[in-house]
Amino acid sequence: MKRFLFALIIFLILLGQLGDFAMFSDARADRAVKFFEMLKHTKGKFHGQPFTLLPWQSNIIRDVYGTLKNDGTRQYKFAYLEIPKKNGKSEMAAGAALYHLFADGEKNGEVYGCAADRGQASIVFDVAVDMIDQLPALHKRTKILSAKKRILDKVSGSYYQVLSAEAYTKHGLNASAVIFDELHAQPNRDLWDVMTFGAGDARSQPIWWVITTAGDDPDRVSIGWEQHDYAMMLLSGERADPTWYPVIFGYEGDDIYNEHNWHIANPSLGTTIQIESVRESAVKAKIKPADERLFRWLRLNQWITTKLTTWLPLDLFEKTVGDWNPMDLVGLDCFLGIDLSSTTDLTSIALVFPPQGTLLEWRVMWHSWIPREGMQERINTDKVHYDKFEKAGWIEVTEGNTVDYTVLENKIIELGKLYKIIEIDADMKFAMMLLQRLEKVGFTCVDIPQTFMNMTTPLNSAEKLIRDGKITHLDDQVAKWTFGNASIAQNGNGNMKLVKEHKGRSVVRSKRIDPIVAWMNAMSRAVTYKGSVDLSAQILSDDWGM
Repeated sequence: MKRFLFALIIFLILLGQLGDFAMFSDARADRAVKFFEMLKHTKGKFHGQPFTLLPWQSNIIRDVYGTLKNDGTRQYKFAYLEIPKKNGKSEMAAGAALYHLFADGEKNGEVYGCAADRGQASIVFDVAVDMIDQLPALHKRTKILSAKKRILDKVSGSYYQVLSAEAYTKHGLNASAVIFDELHAQPNRDLWDVMTFGAGDARSQPIWWVITTAGDDPDRVSIGWEQHDYAMMLLSGERADPTWYPVIFGYEGDDIYNEHNWHIANPSLGTTIQIESVRESAVKAKIKPADERLFRWLRLNQWITTKLTTWLPLDLFEKTVGDWNPMDLVGLDCFLGIDLSSTTDLTSIALVFPPQGTLLEWRVMWHSWIPREGMQERINTDKVHYDKFEKAGWIEVTEGNTVDYTVLENKIIELGKLYKIIEIDADMKFAMMLLQRLEKVGFTCVDIPQTFMNMTTPLNSAEKLIRDGKITHLDDQVAKWTFGNASIAQNGNGNMKLVKEHKGRSVVRSKRIDPIVAWMNAMSRAVTYKGSVDLSAQILSDDWGM
């Protein structure tokens, strides 16, 4: 008996020293699940239906909220969930935010929703508001300040507040819960550091929910990759951290068109995401590298290892060379796009003629310029025969070390006498003075910022026309060369824009794309021309909804 008492005393002493000794409480786990399932769905055909947790969701909620330390507080401070899009992640994040706002028992709690920007953070906020509005009991005790993206619980004094990545204003917070949505998209580590270092020290059981997809970070330098890598070390057993609960759904192999592997990566496949949608995405992924990259990233949750993908195969340019000359288009409506150069790039304009009258196809032609000074050096370093382009008439050389924009201005005025230029389309950030001069002589100029949002439709429109054989162009050798150089970057919403080819972290300066950029600037507005409105609507409807 004495030995038993002695052993018990030793055990209790050790237990006191091992303050993080874990136990499981079914009651706490059941309580959390019950709260989540009291909420209502907010999306599509499920709107208004009970938020019945899928098995994988229930397992996570039970483990996170039911695993306790010996003092009765939660074991896990970080719940890390990495999962592809459309698996119900936003509703799960909103449910967690509301649990800590209403049901966690924290008086005057501070719940923060964090994302790369205010718009992204608002996604979970808007889902949370919809959930509240569907439950009179919650709505009654809540004050929603939509403009400030804040929800107040009038009973507990707690609030839920959206924060964006402008981290310098966020010091001194006393967080009881933080919901990080799409950590991979954070522009830097500032917000993460501010929201995790000491932010919950005054709370008995603060928690950080990180709910994200994989990231587009080939250089492996982002805070998203850092936390992904840490989670992978925990899952592999390489590291141990009893405060972390990591879950990663994804398929890392190359057998990407095997539907079995789609189920591995998407635990909600067949419920929140239909397999037909994934099949449609797979068909597109087989056609071109850019869509394969997107498929791997957003459907299979693979961290991207390549920076960019080429836009379209060069043979498509060669197949769409037209049997016509510029004089065939005299008097017709067109849109003129401009891409101005630095000292080493080309300066280019593109004229896009939509179908009109007896013209049944789209047509494109270009003019490009390069400065004389330093041209021979660029021929040697770039391995590009600008001199041959000049002799063939595909490029014009201006005197000096920069392109003479008065030559460009005079050319546009000359073209305006041949064709009816509806608009001149360019990024005003780089062409303000030239556009102002052109406006003074009667041209209408439109600003085309080079953003993902602005460039997606013209790129998709041009691709569809090229593949369908409904657009032709002059056999411009400069445009052909730059078409082969054109790469695209894509964001997490499937939007894209043209970029120069990269090698490591450096831009390959010899890979000019200026005529293609000018083309897309004009195309961004040409798709809205009269009967071309139907094309714009079709392209938008064909875009891959994420």
